[in-house]
Amino acid sequence: MNVFIIEMKAHRKALIIWAVGIIFMVVGGMGKYVALSSSGQSMNNLFAQMPKSMQTLFGIGSFDLSKASGYYGMLFLYLALMATIHAAMLGSNIISKEESDKTAEFLFSKPISRNEVITAKLAAALMNILIFNAITLVSSIVVVGKYSKGEHVSAEIVTLMGGMFILQLIFMFIGTAIAAVCKKPKIATSISTAVLLITYILSMVIDLNGKLKNLKYLTPFKYYEAKDLILGSGFQLSFVILSAIIVLVMLKITYVFYKKRDLSI
Repeated sequence: MNVFIIEMKAHRKALIIWAVGIIFMVVGGMGKYVALSSSGQSMNNLFAQMPKSMQTLFGIGSFDLSKASGYYGMLFLYLALMATIHAAMLGSNIISKEESDKTAEFLFSKPISRNEVITAKLAAALMNILIFNAITLVSSIVVVGKYSKGEHVSAEIVTLMGGMFILQLIFMFIGTAIAAVCKKPKIATSISTAVLLITYILSMVIDLNGKLKNLKYLTPFKYYEAKDLILGSGFQLSFVILSAIIVLVMLKITYVFYKKRDLSI
């Protein structure tokens, strides 16, 4: 029995729905850019009229919004949020679904160990987020390139997608760890999503209050911000190392607790 193929088929429909959603977000976002840029008013002046708090929240002051690449940099925040929600839900669901769907008895009656099961499930989850990231990358290059007016945008988009992929990995493995530890599989997804939203809100609070900047290590959303990736120093080694530690710790928790837990069948 190939658990990897079974999981890929089980999540195929959800992946298609999420992929269509991210494509619409890219197209819709850049469509808004076209509408605003054709209004005759300077994009930078238009957004400069917003309250300073709003400018800080969206990182508007860091980008030249008259350029497609700058507007996409602002849009990246929403793309990353959507991608991480997908990753967190996928991670928790792929671990807990055997219990919630009452198929654990069938799965573990087969000559396959729990480690083999979890490895195949994680491989399928990883493939799903790779496909999701690739679709976001291709659609972004095509759509942004269409409105870039000769500006080279591919390199910046590839860099942003690299940061987004690491965020996807972090929240996917947070989801798998929570699902492995949680004794009630039905609430694992809710907890995973709550953790994600709390870290996202924390990143917003840090932007609003400079005195809280040292809390940036507590929220992965501060590790790979568009303004740093394409306008600043790029990938910071400290954040990359911290990301790797989080992923490895969550991976270890997933294997240890999934192997020990009593599955309700």
